[in-house]
Amino acid sequence: MKFLFDLLPVLLFFAAYKVAMVSHDASHALAVQFLGDNITAAQAPILIATAVAIIATVGQVIWVMARGRKVDVMLWVSLAIIVIFGGATLIFHDPTFIKWKPTVLYWLFAGTLGGSALFLKRNLIRALMKEQVELPDPVWSRLNLSWICFFAAMGVINLYVAYSYSEETWVDFKLYGGMGLMLLFVLGQGFMLSRHIEQETP
Repeated sequence: MKFLFDLLPVLLFFAAYKVAMVSHDASHALAVQFLGDNITAAQAPILIATAVAIIATVGQVIWVMARGRKVDVMLWVSLAIIVIFGGATLIFHDPTFIKWKPTVLYWLFAGTLGGSALFLKRNLIRALMKEQVELPDPVWSRLNLSWICFFAAMGVINLYVAYSYSEETWVDFKLYGGMGLMLLFVLGQGFMLSRHIEQETP
């Protein structure tokens, strides 16, 4: 359930973009009404989708706070990045900013994991998973490094798709490609850990 909650802004971004692409005149009129007269019909879908993603992320924070729960650090980070990069897209009517948003988030994750291990001597992956599984220190280090490399690579892949293919292809990749690669990576990590756990079991 939490996975769907975390994925909600991406799902709504995707849905809003697809609806706006189908309803050209309505989406253009809506974008012009709220974002300015100088918006073209071609710009409307990405601008509307970006606005929806910002509203959805703000809504997530409000929902968690209204329930009396602590807002996760990751949610605060996601909110800050979508407001900054999404806001820049809406202000300047330029999709470049929102296309960079996933890369910035991925590289922030990679930098946080790497910086914590290098400067603070703290393995954040171990801190998150140590209660679920016991592993030797070298394995924890490899696991942390693999996540760093994955996030760094995902940032590069996002930019490659954003600048090599159409805007609609990038939107499709943002949902299907990004989630698909994440799922494959997590399954691979699970397979690796299961093999190690089996070897350690007496």
